[in-house]
Amino acid sequence: MKVDVYGINGQATGRKIELPDEIFGTEPNKHVVYLDVKAIQANGRQGTHKAKERGEIKGSTRKIKRQKGTGTARAGSIKNPLFKGGGRVFGPRPRNYNLKLNKKVKRLARISALSSKIASGAIKVVEDFTFDQPKTKEFLNVIKNLEANNGKSLFVLSDFDNNLFLSSRNLQETSVVLAQDLSTLDIMRAKALLISEGSVEKIKETLLR
Repeated sequence: MKVDVYGINGQATGRKIELPDEIFGTEPNKHVVYLDVKAIQANGRQGTHKAKERGEIKGSTRKIKRQKGTGTARAGSIKNPLFKGGGRVFGPRPRNYNLKLNKKVKRLARISALSSKIASGAIKVVEDFTFDQPKTKEFLNVIKNLEANNGKSLFVLSDFDNNLFLSSRNLQETSVVLAQDLSTLDIMRAKALLISEGSVEKIKETLLR
């Protein structure tokens, strides 16, 4: 499919670029998108949560009161989970949350995400640009010109550009990512996906190899 190429002033340049139907024109598979997003979020968890259980806290092991005649329930240890400061029953333990997906499934998930975004009109191809120095205000003007300031926006670049990365760093609703690092979660989170003209070829190399 052919789409317009926009300039940083928000106007169409009059040129069009060919987007491969194998990536941007397929029928989205919602289930693999769900699986990939779930795996990405799970793999980002540290899994270092830990609560001390009864055998791990400090405290005397003596019987704190006699067995009978107190009028209350029997108790054998100050570490009892029922007491304040006692161990926790079945508390969280460190664990590995990592999920593994096949490469083909992850590739299909990204293709499905891109296809669904372009079908909803959330993708714009922008001509390659750069700044002489980091300027957050100029970067913000580019976002406004491209009408991508009504939610989370994502810029996809072909190569690392330090000035663009620094210009976007303080903007909470905007992020910049390289084409080869583009993930399904990045795509689905973005309300506006702005793809640089040069990164289209990198996306093809990544997803069609």
